Amino acid sequence: MPRIPQLAIVGSINIDLIARTATLPRPGETIGDGAFNRLPGGKGANQAVAAAALGVPVRMIGAVGNDADGELARATLVAAGVDTSAVRTVAEPTGVALIGIDAAGENQISVCPGANSAVTVEADALGAGEAVLVQLEVPMAAVVSAARACTGFFAVNAAPAADLPTEILERADLVIVNESEFAAIPALSGALAATGQRPGPLVAVSLGADGAKLLRDGVEIARASSRATEVRSTVGAGDAFCAALVAALLSGAEEGEALAAACAVGAAAVADERSQPELQPLAAYLVR
Repeated sequence: MPRIPQLAIVGSINIDLIARTATLPRPGETIGDGAFNRLPGGKGANQAVAAAALGVPVRMIGAVGNDADGELARATLVAAGVDTSAVRTVAEPTGVALIGIDAAGENQISVCPGANSAVTVEADALGAGEAVLVQLEVPMAAVVSAARACTGFFAVNAAPAADLPTEILERADLVIVNESEFAAIPALSGALAATGQRPGPLVAVSLGADGAKLLRDGVEIARASSRATEVRSTVGAGDAFCAALVAALLSGAEEGEALAAACAVGAAAVADERSQPELQPLAAYLVR
């Protein structure tokens, strides 16, 4: 497999406070007999750890607080093989996600961004030709700055769903969403060709147990199924899917096989209760 270029991930770093109960509470309802866990998370950190596990040389651009949570999050990234030299320590506390998970692996998540609100990307933050993957748990200004600074492959995981500036859509090579995010961002369902010379971005839509599809200017160009597996948690599955799709495309995989590999990685992730699941190198998921 060709050497994968370096990937910079611009995104959130959180500590996940996870309550696992038989069912998720309805409004005003209290559910007892839960099991609690405290684990490193955040969409950016999850994607960075997954990319590193898949064999991608990856560095993280983000922020944590000057607190024990920040130390834990940073140490976890380093242990996973992620370069954290661009992770800043700021006055705000490390971000926190409150996560409820039921027996079927479905979840409810409330995010308190904390230090993630202080993430910035300077004009010289990215190397020549460096690939970039961003999410929307950091300020949109940081996403726009990353798009302007990036001279390599630029991917956007548009989650949580938000309207994407035209500048982002015109710069992106790949936009990744799930079904609800796709529905919430109307621009993704039509032709996204820039007013200039290049076509619109590739749009990947994850479909949960039904796999995923790839669109170009609103036209489906590939589809892949998901492997049947026991579902322990869906919290980190989307992030693992994103990291794998970007890694596979950077490795030179054809679009359909890259999508299939990403679905295989996503299936492996839902079988792990952690937000940062254990994964094999990318070659184990690519069928060529």
